[in-house]
Amino acid sequence: MEGVPPLDPGSPRVRFGAEMRRLREAAQLSQSAVARRLGCTQTQVSRLEGATRTPSKSDAEKLDQLFGTADGNAFTRLRQRILAQPGGPIWFQSWVEEIEPTALVLRSWDPLLVPGLLQTESYARHVLSQEPRMTSQEVEERIEARIQRRSILERDNPPLFLTLIDANVVRRPVGDPEVMRGQLDYLLEVGRNPAVSIQLVDQRCLSGLLGAFMIAELPDGQPDAIHADSSAEGHVSTDSSLVASIWNRYEAIRRWAYPDHMSLKMIEDVRQEWT
Repeated sequence: MEGVPPLDPGSPRVRFGAEMRRLREAAQLSQSAVARRLGCTQTQVSRLEGATRTPSKSDAEKLDQLFGTADGNAFTRLRQRILAQPGGPIWFQSWVEEIEPTALVLRSWDPLLVPGLLQTESYARHVLSQEPRMTSQEVEERIEARIQRRSILERDNPPLFLTLIDANVVRRPVGDPEVMRGQLDYLLEVGRNPAVSIQLVDQRCLSGLLGAFMIAELPDGQPDAIHADSSAEGHVSTDSSLVASIWNRYEAIRRWAYPDHMSLKMIEDVRQEWT
């Protein structure tokens, strides 16, 4: 396809797909038969084999079981190597796979952009396309991963998601006005979800200028976990002193937040300006 860079035959993603196809054909299984075993669609299996879909943890584990790979975890190890690529940084793996899906409450602060969990596909594409040296293929991989993350808010027992967003974010142009209208429409829609709280923060608040972060309250007495962004690499930790520091910063920012109903009204008003 014009404009799409060729796949690297030596990349872990391509090797994952090629090995999957080789073992499937050796076992004389159709893509539909493998799809039934993975609990997905034939199209998703085709995309895995074609290296255009990021395998989930469940995909890799079920393929290891299905094909009885030599060391028992060949697909799992290939997936870990995929996540070490720009499409899914390895440091973020534990947060996405273990912390976020099990959290009872997620709190976030974002001083520059709409939080990833609430980004539309178009908004995310414009943000990610500005990343230095990121290919169009890597952009699409990151978008797919971001959309997959969003599914936790759509399940039957979602975590309570409390997000603080700098008020300037809804006016910061990302893409064209149509992209911004779509993004603000989505914020207004998801803001009606009883499990989601969106609060804009007065631009005079200086406590959050050091960067974005998230706090996860976990079940069964587990310690809280934090994910803090930086320009180089994010950081995931349950260290008590670091968690306490982030909690203190969150509370300092929250003092400058407008109530939910007022924040949604502000978003609605700004949405009318994006014409």
